[in-house]
Amino acid sequence: MQKSTLDSILVVANIPEFRNQGVLWFKENENKIKVLSQKNIWWRNHVRILEKDLKINPLALIRELADFGYTKTSPVLNPGEVSFLGSILTIWPVNLDNPLAFDFNGNNIENISELEKPKTKSPEAELDELEKIYTRFKAGDYVVHIDHGIGKLKGATTDLENYFEIEYAKGDRLFLPFEQVKKISLYVGFTRPKVHGLGGNLWYKIKTKAKEDVVKLAKDLLQLYANREVSRGFSFVKNSQEMENIIADFEYPETPDQSRSWKEIETDMENEKPMDRVLVGDVGFGKTELAIRAAFKSVISGKQVALISPTTILARQHYDVFSNRLEKHGVSIAMLSRLNAEEVNKDFAKKIKLGTVDVIIGTHRLFSKDVEFKDLGLLIIDEEQRFGVLQKEKIKKLKANIDVLMLSATPIPRTLYLAMSNLKPISKIQTPPLGREAVETKIENFSWDTIKKAVEFELARHGQVFFLENRIHKINSVMEQIKELVPQAKLTALHGRMGEKQIIDAVESFKSGASNVLVSTTIIENGIDLPNANTLIVSDATKLGLSQAHQLRGRVGRRDIKAVVYFLHDKKTVSSLAESRLIALQEFSNLGDGFKIALRDLELRGAGNILGRNQSGHINQIGLNLYCEMLSQAVEKLKT
Repeated sequence: MQKSTLDSILVVANIPEFRNQGVLWFKENENKIKVLSQKNIWWRNHVRILEKDLKINPLALIRELADFGYTKTSPVLNPGEVSFLGSILTIWPVNLDNPLAFDFNGNNIENISELEKPKTKSPEAELDELEKIYTRFKAGDYVVHIDHGIGKLKGATTDLENYFEIEYAKGDRLFLPFEQVKKISLYVGFTRPKVHGLGGNLWYKIKTKAKEDVVKLAKDLLQLYANREVSRGFSFVKNSQEMENIIADFEYPETPDQSRSWKEIETDMENEKPMDRVLVGDVGFGKTELAIRAAFKSVISGKQVALISPTTILARQHYDVFSNRLEKHGVSIAMLSRLNAEEVNKDFAKKIKLGTVDVIIGTHRLFSKDVEFKDLGLLIIDEEQRFGVLQKEKIKKLKANIDVLMLSATPIPRTLYLAMSNLKPISKIQTPPLGREAVETKIENFSWDTIKKAVEFELARHGQVFFLENRIHKINSVMEQIKELVPQAKLTALHGRMGEKQIIDAVESFKSGASNVLVSTTIIENGIDLPNANTLIVSDATKLGLSQAHQLRGRVGRRDIKAVVYFLHDKKTVSSLAESRLIALQEFSNLGDGFKIALRDLELRGAGNILGRNQSGHINQIGLNLYCEMLSQAVEKLKT
């Protein structure tokens, strides 16, 4: 049945990136999508605007929709389907709740009308929903069943019956229906787990002992967080037109994860209890945008903001982005840096104390004695894992009763552990920006021939290369070797022993395109966002930590061009731990895998002694996920 007529409609490709967004997201971002479809090649290839009176051959349109991933069928029952009967072309765009009827007169669209939503669902649609469940797990994973303990997943099926097949000791099998998926979780521990047998009371005894330990730990943790829980902070202003303008000013459509995370941050800031939230997301997934919004919310509430960054490069990056977004809205921003003349820093310090500077960005220079805030309301800590023990102690003193937002692609084990136990709120941005492709990860034996081909390929497509050589004394010889192999390469060096101005000059040279190969130490881990850099070569990946390697991988692949990372190593000298890291990098190479990387890093390194205690024995027996769930329940019970 026809509902209403339309003048134009947006039809998007039937691809996972769009199917996962939801119809409401498309309604909210329609104008931005239309703009992007005019200026961005990826969007132009995945979006179509169909208008009344548009001249187009209906058969040509069907072929175009087929390229978009739409299936020709009759009748149209699900999103992503199309049919053509007589002069009526029926399309159900994946970005709409209802199918549409396009009435053709020859090659002219005479009328576009919205149809009633069909009440039946095809078997294909039901299977698509089930697919979302079982793709969270894969064959070979160790899983923890709340009632039966640790088993090994053999596989899943979506045939006539939908279930997981889990293998236990002595060849026992458990067939778990998909609707009971909440009863299992992936096993994360610090050793290879022992598979339990079905039946008996061993699993019950193991859980009971773990619960006893959990209750003791919960009491200790509650005492640790008690002071902050009962302290009163500041309630920032609720939504305003100014805030809505800042959000609307963001040039890209929000991903669902960004929207949800912002609502969580917003709610925290409007609560009197001081916020202490971790925002996790891969490089380029939108953490900075949410930090900008939080900073603006603080400023319009009359409070100052401090953003602490681990490196001058990253501080400079934040200063440029924050200035571009906020200065036109009347926000005063300053950067404290050793690059500034001393009189400039002193002048900034005076303005900070007077309150005439709203947002202060810097490295540990913010901890200097001459820096006093008039009314600090929000502290943003970027990449907490990069700060040392002494710096973290200074941060703790600064935190007191103010709101704190920590940004990280791969949070440190202790933070991750507390977040998983619901003792530290965590927001996760795991949905990649639309148009972003996963970085191709290659793990190979070190070879100059491989390096030569990789550099030549990248320069041939007018891109740029990061080459990571973490031994400073070898950087010059590496540059000479690359220049000999690839004469057209224009090289620049970058490392921590260079002066601050030299570092900035080297980065600017690379950004401007004056150089196309940057030979650097891990100093590039944070702060160089360059869309034209599509290849990263790491000379010895075994020297990197797992989270660090993933963070470095995020330095490339920032646009709609396939990026590649070469993690090179010497097979003869690879330790078992290094090999485990390399395997994890290959396994977790999809967009948004930063949180999974952090979990695996936690597994490989251990959570450390939380409050001076070591819970690894119980965690190994029941798995980290179940342990944290039990700890969270114990904490909630003790609170009441």
